Amino acid sequence: MVKRQTTAVKLGLKELIAIGVGGMVGGGIFSVMGLAVEVTGNATPAAFLLGGLLALVTGYSYVKLALAYRDDGASFTYMEHAFPRQPALGAFTGWTVIAGYVGTLSLYAFTFGAYSSELFGISSTSIVRQFLSVGIIVFFMIINIKGIRSTGSTEDILVYTKIMLLGLLTIAGFSSVRSAKLTPFFNHQWESVFTAAALIFVAYAGFQLITNAVCESKNPARNIPAGIFGSIAIVTVIYVLLSVVAVGSLSEQRLVAAKEYALAIAVMPSLGQAGKVLVSLAAILATSSAINATLFGASRMMAEMATQKEMPKPFSWRNRVSVPWMAIVTMTVLGCALAYFGGLGFIAAFSSLTFLLVSLGIVIANIKLRKKTASNLTITVFGSMLLIITIIILLVYMATNSPTQLALIISFYGLVFISERIFRKQHIHRGDVANS
Repeated sequence: MVKRQTTAVKLGLKELIAIGVGGMVGGGIFSVMGLAVEVTGNATPAAFLLGGLLALVTGYSYVKLALAYRDDGASFTYMEHAFPRQPALGAFTGWTVIAGYVGTLSLYAFTFGAYSSELFGISSTSIVRQFLSVGIIVFFMIINIKGIRSTGSTEDILVYTKIMLLGLLTIAGFSSVRSAKLTPFFNHQWESVFTAAALIFVAYAGFQLITNAVCESKNPARNIPAGIFGSIAIVTVIYVLLSVVAVGSLSEQRLVAAKEYALAIAVMPSLGQAGKVLVSLAAILATSSAINATLFGASRMMAEMATQKEMPKPFSWRNRVSVPWMAIVTMTVLGCALAYFGGLGFIAAFSSLTFLLVSLGIVIANIKLRKKTASNLTITVFGSMLLIITIIILLVYMATNSPTQLALIISFYGLVFISERIFRKQHIHRGDVANS
């Protein structure tokens, strides 16, 4: 692997937690609450708790692998080490993760535009929403290109303000929670909890961004585990409490009808119109920090893959402060296109399934490399079984309820696979990569 000079400025635990929380508490929680309630009803808090458990068991493998193989390639690098005789597997995983990040980037931008439009009394279906969505990605592209000091400081401000605001909303919202609305707790079939957890997993995927910054963090042996587990714990508590407020304050029908505005509607019984405004402000902060964190982490992964000749070389180009500017610009262009033309349903389902599949691959890689990573076999096997069950339940649900959407997602995976194979074959002819 080609070594590169690291930057003088390093990210501490505070910045790493901010990147993890910022990547998780993004558009997901604000846009998927209504979807979770529609699928599993009163058990929505259990679905978010299960999502947190899935993130923790996956995060365990990410921590072990990040400390054993310290570079910004993350998922791509771990798969390469686990399956050295199938280099295409690691490369395809990397390309798929990047595609997933483009999806989440557009999801966050779409949600930012929708809530911003709503806050100013403009229809979320108007062209104003589209321009706001594009504009916020471009803004954070500029922030990221300036360097990690700017990125880390901006993320600190956005994330910790967001946590305080969501905490205040949760405390205020509990005054309108009625126990009668929470019973019976399992008013849908039990497997619906797994289905909802799978559909909303995109809301937890952001913790993986921390491993993309392992080369730019202070004392990674201490801060990477603390950053990953700490951010997952913070986010899980926030999600579970907010979902209790939602299902304990309003009927399932109202929450489902509200769709991506379910969280804003949920606090209105206790805070009225002011609550709706505060949730909109929280959504704007949340999506902003998530866009910032996603651009940071995904661009480092693209640069590492390009350095190892598994992606086009320009993605490895860095400016004078060692920022992979071409990767950031490319992510911005693709994210803007999806945010402008795409819809939330397909993006959320694709992103969640993608990160579940990648998470399973990472846990399997950790099992294979457990002697190197010193991992606990019981934890990793439990994690793999839990992920497999969740993925199967999600696939069955999608095949039954939205087969066209599932077919589109599979087709998209096929397109990513074909693109990676074309790139690989072109470089095999020039001797740039090993034949797979």
